[in-house]
Amino acid sequence: MARIFITGSSDGLGSVVAKRLVANGHSVVLHARNAQRAEDATTACPGAETVVTGDLSSISETKALAGEVNKLGTFDCVIHNAGLYRCSFRKTADGFPALAAVNTLAPYILTCLVNRPKRLIFLSSEMHQSGDSSLEDILWTQRGERGWSDSAAYCASKLHNVMFAKAFARRWPDVKSNALDPGWVPTKMGGSGAPGSIDAAVESYVMLAEGQEPGAQKSGRYFRPGKREGSPKSVSNDEKAQDRLLDICAETTGVKLP
Repeated sequence: MARIFITGSSDGLGSVVAKRLVANGHSVVLHARNAQRAEDATTACPGAETVVTGDLSSISETKALAGEVNKLGTFDCVIHNAGLYRCSFRKTADGFPALAAVNTLAPYILTCLVNRPKRLIFLSSEMHQSGDSSLEDILWTQRGERGWSDSAAYCASKLHNVMFAKAFARRWPDVKSNALDPGWVPTKMGGSGAPGSIDAAVESYVMLAEGQEPGAQKSGRYFRPGKREGSPKSVSNDEKAQDRLLDICAETTGVKLP
């Protein structure tokens, strides 16, 4: 049996995956943004070990969440599933758009501060292929709300997630760190008309979370639905770019890479 922590698991794919992993006999800790969402998470997945709360758009709350997770002990796998897609600029108290905070800063903070697991999964998207590879103004402090594009911000953040997977795989050889594109599936985020298969997406989540199958023995890779390995944008393999992304996140959050 594995212990697995899943961010953003009060609904959508996070909740579906949590239920599948519980059914497979694993101990799953859920995450929700606030108390009401925590109730929703528990109702949807009553077999979960517990649920922790924290708003990932806040640097301070994300740091506090890491502390709460560590109080529960060490996990075999952490799935960075939480993410925002179509949304307004929504400037946070830290001065960044919520999408950039949740999709880029939060997985960095949690990976650095949560006790190191055996496996890391960073949720990406095929849309990362369109992400800005320059790493200029990744937090939109220069362009601001006037220059905001939720599509451009999302694509860039999903590229960052692939780069995180590869960077941590390289720096932590004892950890299997991979990126996962679940596909365009019919969830609240994807919309009812999405053509992808939820079952195929869940297969990839479960394979990487359980860590038993040959594909899960790899690290620094990019997986797609149906346990298939894909080819990410070439810049994601650039170690200097990876390190620059980590440095930007460290400087912004005050969290140093272990």
